[in-house]
Amino acid sequence: MKASQFIFTFILAGTFAFTSCKSQSNSASAKKELTSPNLKWSEKMALTLMKRHPKAFQIDDRTTAKWDYVHGLVASSIEELYKKTGDERYYEYVKGYADALIDEKGNIATYDMDKYNIDMVVAANILFDIYDRTKETKYLTAMQTIRKQLDEHPRTASGGFWHKQIYPNQMWLDGLYMGQPFYTQYTTTFENGKKLDDVAKQFELLEKNDKDPKTGLLYHAWDESRKMPWADKVTGKSPNFWSRALGWYAMALVDVLDNFPKEHPKQKELVGYLNELAVALEKVQDKKSGLWYQVTDMGNREGNYLEASGSSMFAYALAKGVNKGYLPAKFKKVANHAFDGLTTQLIKTDADGGITLTQCCQVAGLGGNPYRDGSYEYYVNEKKKDNDPKATGPFILAAIELNR
Repeated sequence: MKASQFIFTFILAGTFAFTSCKSQSNSASAKKELTSPNLKWSEKMALTLMKRHPKAFQIDDRTTAKWDYVHGLVASSIEELYKKTGDERYYEYVKGYADALIDEKGNIATYDMDKYNIDMVVAANILFDIYDRTKETKYLTAMQTIRKQLDEHPRTASGGFWHKQIYPNQMWLDGLYMGQPFYTQYTTTFENGKKLDDVAKQFELLEKNDKDPKTGLLYHAWDESRKMPWADKVTGKSPNFWSRALGWYAMALVDVLDNFPKEHPKQKELVGYLNELAVALEKVQDKKSGLWYQVTDMGNREGNYLEASGSSMFAYALAKGVNKGYLPAKFKKVANHAFDGLTTQLIKTDADGGITLTQCCQVAGLGGNPYRDGSYEYYVNEKKKDNDPKATGPFILAAIELNR
Protein backbone atom coordinates (compact mmCIF):
# COMPACT_ATOMS: atom_id res chain seq x y z
CA MET A 1 0.00 0.00 0.00
CA LYS A 2 1.34 3.44 -0.93
CA ALA A 3 1.95 5.92 1.86
CA SER A 4 -0.80 8.24 0.53
CA GLN A 5 -3.31 5.36 0.42
CA PHE A 6 -2.34 4.30 3.94
CA ILE A 7 -2.80 7.84 5.25
CA PHE A 8 -6.20 8.17 3.51
CA THR A 9 -7.36 4.80 4.88
CA PHE A 10 -6.16 5.73 8.37
CA ILE A 11 -7.98 9.08 8.24
CA LEU A 12 -11.16 7.45 6.87
CA ALA A 13 -11.11 4.80 9.60
CA GLY A 14 -10.54 7.47 12.19
CA THR A 15 -13.44 9.52 10.82
CA PHE A 16 -15.80 6.54 10.99
CA ALA A 17 -14.60 5.72 14.49
CA PHE A 18 -15.09 9.34 15.59
CA THR A 19 -18.56 9.51 14.01
CA SER A 20 -19.53 6.21 15.58
CA CYS A 21 -18.23 7.31 18.98
CA LYS A 22 -19.99 10.66 18.62
CA SER A 23 -23.26 8.92 17.69
CA GLN A 24 -22.93 6.54 20.63
CA SER A 25 -22.03 9.45 22.88
CA ASN A 26 -25.11 11.44 21.74
CA SER A 27 -27.30 8.39 22.24
CA ALA A 28 -25.86 7.79 25.70
CA SER A 29 -26.27 11.48 26.52
CA ALA A 30 -29.91 11.43 25.33
CA LYS A 31 -30.63 8.35 27.43
CA LYS A 32 -28.95 9.89 30.46
CA GLU A 33 -31.05 13.04 30.01
CA LEU A 34 -34.29 11.11 29.49
CA THR A 35 -33.70 9.09 32.65
CA SER A 36 -32.84 12.12 34.76
CA PRO A 37 -35.07 12.15 37.86
CA ASN A 38 -35.36 15.95 37.66
CA LEU A 39 -36.71 16.04 34.10
CA LYS A 40 -40.21 17.47 33.80
CA TRP A 41 -42.83 15.41 31.98
CA SER A 42 -43.05 18.09 29.25
CA GLU A 43 -39.37 17.74 28.37
CA LYS A 44 -39.45 13.98 28.78
CA MET A 45 -42.15 13.73 26.11
CA ALA A 46 -40.61 16.36 23.83
CA LEU A 47 -37.15 14.76 23.96
CA THR A 48 -38.69 11.34 23.34
CA LEU A 49 -40.42 12.62 20.21
CA MET A 50 -37.30 14.44 19.01
CA LYS A 51 -35.21 11.31 19.48
CA ARG A 52 -37.66 9.13 17.57
CA HIS A 53 -38.38 11.79 14.93
CA PRO A 54 -35.16 13.81 14.44
CA LYS A 55 -36.97 16.13 12.01
CA ALA A 56 -40.32 17.55 13.09
CA PHE A 57 -41.96 16.64 9.79
CA GLN A 58 -41.34 12.97 10.66
CA ILE A 59 -43.84 13.17 13.51
CA ASP A 60 -46.74 10.74 12.97
CA ASP A 61 -44.24 8.44 11.21
CA ARG A 62 -44.11 10.49 8.02
CA THR A 63 -41.20 10.11 5.59
CA THR A 64 -41.88 13.28 3.58
CA ALA A 65 -42.75 16.77 4.78
CA LYS A 66 -46.42 17.72 4.85
CA TRP A 67 -48.19 20.87 6.06
CA ASP A 68 -50.55 19.32 8.56
CA TYR A 69 -52.45 19.98 11.77
CA VAL A 70 -50.84 17.19 13.81
CA HIS A 71 -47.37 18.62 13.18
CA GLY A 72 -48.65 22.09 13.94
CA LEU A 73 -50.09 20.90 17.25
CA VAL A 74 -46.90 19.18 18.46
CA ALA A 75 -44.68 21.99 17.14
CA SER A 76 -46.80 24.55 19.01
CA SER A 77 -46.41 22.57 22.22
CA ILE A 78 -42.63 22.38 21.78
CA GLU A 79 -42.58 26.11 20.98
CA GLU A 80 -44.27 26.69 24.36
CA LEU A 81 -41.62 24.49 25.94
CA TYR A 82 -38.92 26.68 24.37
CA LYS A 83 -40.54 29.77 25.92
CA LYS A 84 -40.53 28.00 29.29
CA THR A 85 -36.96 26.65 29.18
CA GLY A 86 -35.03 28.80 26.71
CA ASP A 87 -33.49 25.58 25.33
CA GLU A 88 -32.56 26.38 21.72
CA ARG A 89 -33.00 22.75 20.66
CA TYR A 90 -36.74 23.21 20.93
CA TYR A 91 -36.80 26.40 18.88
CA GLU A 92 -34.63 24.85 16.15
CA TYR A 93 -36.84 21.76 16.00
CA VAL A 94 -39.96 23.88 15.46
CA LYS A 95 -38.28 26.22 12.97
CA GLY A 96 -37.02 23.15 11.11
CA TYR A 97 -40.63 22.15 10.44
CA ALA A 98 -41.44 25.58 9.01
CA ASP A 99 -38.30 25.56 6.87
CA ALA A 100 -39.01 22.08 5.51
CA LEU A 101 -42.23 23.43 3.97
CA ILE A 102 -41.91 27.18 3.40
CA ASP A 103 -39.63 28.33 0.56
CA GLU A 104 -37.84 31.67 0.25
CA LYS A 105 -40.89 33.26 -1.42
CA GLY A 106 -43.21 32.12 1.36
CA ASN A 107 -44.91 29.36 -0.64
CA ILE A 108 -46.10 26.47 1.55
CA ALA A 109 -45.36 23.04 0.07
CA THR A 110 -48.29 20.54 0.04
CA TYR A 111 -50.78 23.28 1.08
CA ASP A 112 -53.79 23.63 -1.23
CA MET A 113 -56.07 26.52 -0.39
CA ASP A 114 -58.73 25.35 -2.85
CA LYS A 115 -59.58 22.42 -0.56
CA TYR A 116 -60.75 24.91 2.07
CA ASN A 117 -59.78 22.61 4.90
CA ILE A 118 -59.84 24.39 8.27
CA ASP A 119 -57.34 21.81 9.59
CA MET A 120 -54.63 23.41 7.46
CA VAL A 121 -54.75 26.72 9.35
CA VAL A 122 -53.42 25.62 12.74
CA ALA A 123 -49.81 24.86 11.71
CA ALA A 124 -49.37 28.58 11.00
CA ASN A 125 -49.60 29.26 14.75
CA ILE A 126 -45.87 28.57 15.06
CA LEU A 127 -44.99 31.29 12.55
CA PHE A 128 -45.79 34.33 14.70
CA ASP A 129 -42.84 33.76 17.03
CA ILE A 130 -40.50 32.60 14.26
CA TYR A 131 -41.27 35.73 12.23
CA ASP A 132 -40.96 37.93 15.30
CA ARG A 133 -37.50 36.51 15.97
CA THR A 134 -36.12 36.28 12.42
CA LYS A 135 -38.00 39.13 10.68
CA GLU A 136 -37.81 37.00 7.50
CA THR A 137 -40.58 37.99 5.10
CA LYS A 138 -41.25 34.43 3.95
CA TYR A 139 -42.89 33.58 7.27
CA LEU A 140 -45.14 36.63 7.11
CA THR A 141 -46.07 35.76 3.52
CA ALA A 142 -47.03 32.24 4.59
CA MET A 143 -49.21 33.65 7.37
CA GLN A 144 -50.86 36.03 4.90
CA THR A 145 -51.67 33.07 2.65
CA ILE A 146 -53.36 31.22 5.51
CA ARG A 147 -55.20 34.39 6.51
CA LYS A 148 -56.48 34.70 2.93
CA GLN A 149 -57.99 31.23 3.20
CA LEU A 150 -60.16 32.43 6.08
CA ASP A 151 -61.42 35.35 3.98
CA GLU A 152 -62.52 33.01 1.20
CA HIS A 153 -63.44 29.94 3.28
CA PRO A 154 -67.03 28.73 2.65
CA ARG A 155 -69.50 29.32 5.47
CA THR A 156 -72.86 28.10 6.69
CA ALA A 157 -75.86 30.36 6.10
CA SER A 158 -75.46 31.70 9.65
CA GLY A 159 -71.76 32.52 9.16
CA GLY A 160 -69.85 29.52 10.54
CA PHE A 161 -66.75 28.18 8.79
CA TRP A 162 -67.36 24.84 7.06
CA HIS A 163 -65.06 22.17 8.41
CA LYS A 164 -63.87 21.39 4.89
CA GLN A 165 -65.02 21.96 1.33
CA ILE A 166 -66.01 18.28 1.25
CA TYR A 167 -68.17 18.70 4.39
CA PRO A 168 -70.61 21.45 3.34
CA ASN A 169 -72.65 23.35 5.92
CA GLN A 170 -70.98 21.47 8.79
CA MET A 171 -69.19 22.90 11.81
CA TRP A 172 -67.12 20.42 13.83
CA LEU A 173 -65.78 21.18 17.32
CA ASP A 174 -62.34 20.24 15.95
CA GLY A 175 -62.46 23.20 13.56
CA LEU A 176 -62.64 25.77 16.32
CA TYR A 177 -59.16 24.81 17.47
CA MET A 178 -57.90 24.46 13.91
CA GLY A 179 -58.86 27.97 12.84
CA GLN A 180 -59.72 30.36 15.64
CA PRO A 181 -56.47 30.74 17.65
CA PHE A 182 -54.62 31.69 14.44
CA TYR A 183 -57.46 33.97 13.31
CA THR A 184 -57.46 35.71 16.70
CA GLN A 185 -53.71 36.20 16.90
CA TYR A 186 -53.47 37.40 13.30
CA THR A 187 -56.28 39.94 13.56
CA THR A 188 -54.97 41.22 16.89
CA THR A 189 -51.36 41.43 15.65
CA PHE A 190 -51.85 42.79 12.15
CA GLU A 191 -55.43 44.11 11.83
CA ASN A 192 -56.07 45.97 15.07
CA GLY A 193 -58.49 43.22 16.10
CA LYS A 194 -61.08 43.99 13.42
CA LYS A 195 -62.21 40.33 13.13
CA LEU A 196 -62.60 39.51 16.83
CA ASP A 197 -66.40 39.61 16.59
CA ASP A 198 -66.21 37.04 13.81
CA VAL A 199 -64.03 34.81 15.99
CA ALA A 200 -66.54 35.03 18.84
CA LYS A 201 -69.37 34.27 16.41
CA GLN A 202 -67.89 30.83 15.64
CA PHE A 203 -68.16 29.88 19.31
CA GLU A 204 -71.60 31.49 19.63
CA LEU A 205 -72.97 29.38 16.78
CA LEU A 206 -71.86 26.11 18.37
CA GLU A 207 -72.99 27.13 21.84
CA LYS A 208 -76.42 27.94 20.41
CA ASN A 209 -76.81 25.01 18.02
CA ASP A 210 -74.56 22.16 19.18
CA LYS A 211 -74.83 22.17 22.96
CA ASP A 212 -76.81 19.68 25.01
CA PRO A 213 -78.79 21.65 27.62
CA LYS A 214 -78.99 18.64 29.93
CA THR A 215 -75.25 17.85 30.29
CA GLY A 216 -73.68 21.13 29.16
CA LEU A 217 -71.51 19.15 26.73
CA LEU A 218 -71.29 19.84 22.99
CA TYR A 219 -71.77 17.20 20.32
CA HIS A 220 -68.96 16.37 17.88
CA ALA A 221 -70.52 18.37 15.06
CA TRP A 222 -73.51 20.31 13.77
CA ASP A 223 -74.94 20.24 10.24
CA GLU A 224 -76.86 23.43 9.64
CA SER A 225 -78.49 21.93 6.53
CA ARG A 226 -79.65 18.78 8.41
CA LYS A 227 -78.84 16.82 5.23
CA MET A 228 -76.17 14.47 6.56
CA PRO A 229 -77.47 11.03 7.63
CA TRP A 230 -75.65 11.42 10.96
CA ALA A 231 -77.40 14.73 11.71
CA ASP A 232 -80.55 14.92 13.82
CA LYS A 233 -83.33 16.00 11.44
CA VAL A 234 -84.56 18.65 13.86
CA THR A 235 -81.38 20.01 15.49
CA GLY A 236 -78.64 19.04 13.03
CA LYS A 237 -76.50 17.72 15.91
CA SER A 238 -74.39 14.59 15.60
CA PRO A 239 -75.43 11.71 17.90
CA ASN A 240 -72.62 11.52 20.47
CA PHE A 241 -70.07 13.38 22.61
CA TRP A 242 -66.47 12.57 21.71
CA SER A 243 -63.82 13.58 24.24
CA ARG A 244 -61.20 14.66 21.72
CA ALA A 245 -63.69 16.90 19.90
CA LEU A 246 -64.59 18.48 23.25
CA GLY A 247 -60.87 18.74 23.95
CA TRP A 248 -60.27 20.65 20.74
CA TYR A 249 -63.07 23.01 21.74
CA ALA A 250 -61.73 23.53 25.27
CA MET A 251 -58.21 24.23 23.96
CA ALA A 252 -59.64 26.61 21.35
CA LEU A 253 -61.29 28.67 24.08
CA VAL A 254 -58.20 29.04 26.30
CA ASP A 255 -55.88 29.68 23.34
CA VAL A 256 -58.16 32.24 21.70
CA LEU A 257 -58.37 34.10 25.01
CA ASP A 258 -54.55 34.56 24.90
CA ASN A 259 -55.07 37.20 22.23
CA PHE A 260 -58.59 38.40 23.01
CA PRO A 261 -58.37 41.81 24.73
CA LYS A 262 -59.98 41.79 28.16
CA GLU A 263 -61.85 44.99 27.38
CA HIS A 264 -63.48 43.50 24.26
CA PRO A 265 -67.23 43.02 24.84
CA LYS A 266 -67.08 39.38 23.71
CA GLN A 267 -64.24 38.36 26.02
CA LYS A 268 -66.49 37.74 29.05
CA GLU A 269 -68.77 35.64 26.84
CA LEU A 270 -65.89 33.32 25.88
CA VAL A 271 -64.76 33.04 29.49
CA GLY A 272 -68.34 32.12 30.36
CA TYR A 273 -68.36 29.32 27.78
CA LEU A 274 -65.12 27.98 29.25
CA ASN A 275 -66.58 27.98 32.78
CA GLU A 276 -69.73 26.18 31.66
CA LEU A 277 -67.66 23.55 29.86
CA ALA A 278 -65.37 23.07 32.87
CA VAL A 279 -68.37 22.37 35.11
CA ALA A 280 -69.80 19.91 32.58
CA LEU A 281 -66.46 18.10 32.18
CA GLU A 282 -65.91 17.70 35.91
CA LYS A 283 -69.25 15.90 36.18
CA VAL A 284 -68.23 13.20 33.68
CA GLN A 285 -64.59 12.80 34.78
CA ASP A 286 -63.85 9.26 35.97
CA LYS A 287 -63.44 9.85 39.69
CA LYS A 288 -61.06 6.95 40.26
CA SER A 289 -58.52 7.57 37.48
CA GLY A 290 -59.10 11.27 36.84
CA LEU A 291 -59.37 10.53 33.12
CA TRP A 292 -62.19 10.84 30.61
CA TYR A 293 -63.72 8.17 28.41
CA GLN A 294 -63.60 8.06 24.61
CA VAL A 295 -67.38 8.59 24.48
CA THR A 296 -67.45 11.21 27.18
CA ASP A 297 -70.69 10.54 29.03
CA MET A 298 -70.90 6.73 28.77
CA GLY A 299 -68.17 5.49 31.10
CA ASN A 300 -70.11 2.44 32.21
CA ARG A 301 -70.94 1.18 28.73
CA GLU A 302 -69.20 -1.90 27.36
CA GLY A 303 -66.32 -1.16 25.00
CA ASN A 304 -65.68 2.38 26.19
CA TYR A 305 -62.16 3.21 27.39
CA LEU A 306 -60.18 5.91 29.18
CA GLU A 307 -58.69 7.94 26.34
CA ALA A 308 -55.39 9.84 26.38
CA SER A 309 -55.83 12.70 23.91
CA GLY A 310 -59.10 14.07 25.28
CA SER A 311 -57.85 13.66 28.86
CA SER A 312 -54.62 15.53 28.02
CA MET A 313 -56.54 18.31 26.29
CA PHE A 314 -58.90 18.76 29.23
CA ALA A 315 -55.99 18.77 31.70
CA TYR A 316 -54.29 21.49 29.65
CA ALA A 317 -57.37 23.65 29.13
CA LEU A 318 -58.48 23.49 32.78
CA ALA A 319 -54.98 24.15 34.15
CA LYS A 320 -54.39 27.05 31.80
CA GLY A 321 -57.87 28.40 32.53
CA VAL A 322 -57.00 28.56 36.23
CA ASN A 323 -53.50 29.94 35.62
CA LYS A 324 -54.92 32.75 33.48
CA GLY A 325 -57.64 33.59 35.97
CA TYR A 326 -60.57 32.46 33.80
CA LEU A 327 -61.57 29.50 35.99
CA PRO A 328 -61.97 28.98 39.76
CA ALA A 329 -58.91 27.47 41.48
CA LYS A 330 -60.67 24.15 42.13
CA PHE A 331 -60.26 23.16 38.49
CA LYS A 332 -56.49 22.95 39.00
CA LYS A 333 -57.19 19.92 41.19
CA VAL A 334 -59.34 18.43 38.44
CA ALA A 335 -56.48 18.95 35.98
CA ASN A 336 -53.87 17.47 38.34
CA HIS A 337 -56.07 14.45 38.98
CA ALA A 338 -56.26 13.91 35.21
CA PHE A 339 -52.51 14.27 34.85
CA ASP A 340 -51.95 11.75 37.63
CA GLY A 341 -54.11 9.33 35.67
CA LEU A 342 -52.16 9.92 32.48
CA THR A 343 -48.76 9.36 34.11
CA THR A 344 -49.70 6.41 36.32
CA GLN A 345 -52.09 4.53 34.06
CA LEU A 346 -51.41 5.44 30.43
CA ILE A 347 -47.64 6.14 30.30
CA LYS A 348 -45.08 3.40 29.67
CA THR A 349 -41.34 4.02 30.13
CA ASP A 350 -39.20 2.48 27.40
CA ALA A 351 -35.75 0.89 27.57
CA ASP A 352 -34.07 4.10 26.34
CA GLY A 353 -35.77 6.19 29.01
CA GLY A 354 -38.29 7.60 26.55
CA ILE A 355 -42.01 7.51 27.26
CA THR A 356 -45.04 6.20 25.39
CA LEU A 357 -48.57 7.47 25.93
CA THR A 358 -51.07 4.67 25.33
CA GLN A 359 -54.83 4.51 24.73
CA CYS A 360 -54.78 7.30 22.13
CA CYS A 361 -57.62 7.26 19.62
CA GLN A 362 -55.89 7.59 16.24
CA VAL A 363 -58.63 9.36 14.30
CA ALA A 364 -62.38 9.86 14.25
CA GLY A 365 -64.68 11.89 12.04
CA LEU A 366 -68.14 12.01 10.48
CA GLY A 367 -69.44 11.23 7.01
CA GLY A 368 -66.84 10.69 4.31
CA ASN A 369 -66.01 7.47 2.49
CA PRO A 370 -66.04 4.94 4.05
CA TYR A 371 -69.00 6.47 5.86
CA ARG A 372 -68.69 7.31 9.58
CA ASP A 373 -72.05 7.46 11.34
CA GLY A 374 -71.02 8.96 14.71
CA SER A 375 -72.55 6.04 16.62
CA TYR A 376 -71.25 4.82 19.97
CA GLU A 377 -69.94 1.66 18.26
CA TYR A 378 -68.11 3.76 15.68
CA TYR A 379 -66.14 5.81 18.26
CA VAL A 380 -65.14 2.93 20.52
CA ASN A 381 -63.97 0.78 17.61
CA GLU A 382 -61.75 3.30 15.86
CA LYS A 383 -58.04 2.39 15.89
CA LYS A 384 -55.71 3.44 18.69
CA LYS A 385 -52.11 4.53 18.24
CA ASP A 386 -49.45 4.88 20.94
CA ASN A 387 -47.94 8.37 21.16
CA ASP A 388 -50.39 9.71 18.63
CA PRO A 389 -49.47 13.39 18.15
CA LYS A 390 -53.01 14.50 18.96
CA ALA A 391 -52.27 13.21 22.47
CA THR A 392 -48.56 13.97 22.88
CA GLY A 393 -48.88 17.67 21.98
CA PRO A 394 -51.60 18.36 24.58
CA PHE A 395 -49.74 16.17 27.10
CA ILE A 396 -46.72 18.49 26.78
CA LEU A 397 -48.95 21.56 27.13
CA ALA A 398 -50.70 20.13 30.20
CA ALA A 399 -47.35 19.30 31.83
CA ILE A 400 -46.16 22.88 31.22
CA GLU A 401 -49.30 24.45 32.70
CA LEU A 402 -49.21 22.13 35.73
CA ASN A 403 -45.41 22.47 36.09
CA ARG A 404 -45.19 18.70 36.51
